[in-house]
Amino acid sequence: MSGSPGVTTTTDLHTADALHLEEDAQNLLFRHARTANTFTGEPVTDEQIAAIFELVKWAPTSMNAQPLRVVVVRSPEAKERLLPHLSEGNRAKTAAAPATALLAADLDFHEELPRTFPHAPRARDTFAGDEELRARTAELNTGLQAGYAILGIRAAGLAAGPMTGFDADGLSREFFPDGRHRILVAVNMGKPAADAWQERLPRLTFDEVVTSL
Repeated sequence: MSGSPGVTTTTDLHTADALHLEEDAQNLLFRHARTANTFTGEPVTDEQIAAIFELVKWAPTSMNAQPLRVVVVRSPEAKERLLPHLSEGNRAKTAAAPATALLAADLDFHEELPRTFPHAPRARDTFAGDEELRARTAELNTGLQAGYAILGIRAAGLAAGPMTGFDADGLSREFFPDGRHRILVAVNMGKPAADAWQERLPRLTFDEVVTSL
């Protein structure tokens, strides 16, 4: 990502050779990537959005459920509908972002299982009578897909600014009025401005996180 600062640690240097992905790609997607708070005025195009989806669709999900549904907000009219539902601290940067992707969980994802999980004919019926199970499954797997969405945005040469500071119920009603979707994450995206980044915060170490048995 052009202009984005990065930190190379001793651990990074020792592990770089163990990774199949080229170092430039590692840095683009992980080490140098940062949550962006400001963007240039360059628009996010239909072609970029389609290319990002073509990567994100390969995310693994339980029973190939694929519950992620996305609304991409770009027009001034849609921004006016979006901004009142955001936390005050998220409004200005979202107003200035060229695009905001609203990532929602489809609570009726099970209706697609005969097509997406065809070798298990009873998969749909497993969820049909259990709304709590459907909601739990939809939200967990949408979370997995949201992680892929952030990587997909970065892979397109854009910066991502994911946010959870919003009125989820109000935002879901505004953009998914059928009542069958829950917005989990809103992601501002675009080319990062020169002042897009805050100072990088500390990360936990390998030994603090990973236990090998």
